[in-house]
Formats: sequence, C-alpha cells, structure tokens
Amino acid sequence: MSDFAIRKIVTQIEEIRHEGGPPPARPVLRGAIYAICANPFAGRYEPDLQPAMEALKPLALLLTDRLVAALGGREGIDAYGKGAIVGEAGESEHGAIWHVAGGYGMRERLGECRAIVPSAMKAGGMGATLDIPLGHLNAAYVRSRFDVITVACEDGPKAGEVLFALAMAQGGRVHSRMGGLEIEAVKGEDGLR
Repeated sequence: MSDFAIRKIVTQIEEIRHEGGPPPARPVLRGAIYAICANPFAGRYEPDLQPAMEALKPLALLLTDRLVAALGGREGIDAYGKGAIVGEAGESEHGAIWHVAGGYGMRERLGECRAIVPSAMKAGGMGATLDIPLGHLNAAYVRSRFDVITVACEDGPKAGEVLFALAMAQGGRVHSRMGGLEIEAVKGEDGLR
C-alpha cells in the first residue's frame, strides 16, 4: 500500500429521521468513508494495473473496519457500494483498480454477500462530488435499498491523487413504496432475489 500513500481519511454518517412523512420506527443510517491517496500511475501510462488491486486490499479492510465501527457494528448493515475519483493526471482506469479491493474488503468483513457491489468512478478535481450507489448485500432486486450517498473532498483529489471510497447503509429509503422485492422476501441465494 506504500505506493498509495494515504494523505487523509474522512468518515461521514447520515442519520435520516424522516423525509417529510411519518418517521420510521428506527432512523436509517447511511455512511461513507474515503481515503485520499497518492496515485502512483498519475502522469504516465501503465499497461498492467492489475497488481494494484491486490496492493489496495489492506486499505479496503482498514476502511471497512472503520465504517462498520462508525455505523455501530455489523448488525443491521444491509446495503453497500463503492467508488473512486481520480485526480488530474490520472485516468478513470486508475479508479477501476478499486473494484476488486473495495468489494473484497467489504465482503470479507460483512460476511456472506451475494449481490454485486454497486460502483461509480470518474475523473475529477478538488471538490468533485461522487454519488456512490447503494444496493442490498444479498438481493439486487430489493428496490428499497436502491439509494445513493454523496461524498466530496474540498481539497482533493489533487493532481496525482485518487479518492477511494466505500459506503454502507442500515435500512433503505425512509418512505420506499415503489414495490419490487420486499426485504422480508429476500432469499439471498443468487444475488438477485
């Protein structure tokens, strides 16, 4: 991970008590954590980026552990997502190296997770925002867990940096009423239902 030296780590937690209607029985928690890291590939073309995915696994585990703790523990976490913003002099593929590492870290710590980890990445400068999509851990068809959490760093990513982010939630949209697979009907067998 030394090639991806960490400049800073930021954690954000949202507690949603209502959205104009009746309050839920329990507030929904959404959280995100990101690290601003050096981008060892900035300013040059690297034909083989795949070894970097392995190098980022310790960062993914560190961020996962911190986010789970910030959300009060593993209990109730039922949605996740990941993303990256690549700073100037980088390319979007430098964010794609987070796919395996970010997903690996969350799956290792959260336990059985059959659904794909939703992801977003882009190139952007300091203060760029990233909407990290969220989806249910075991059943991609659970519409109530289709959500997003937005992250932004006012002083990053700078040129030569990349922002690697993870997101999790306890509960879905407060007033979800769009149908689809309901949470109580999840079987968790195929990642879809």
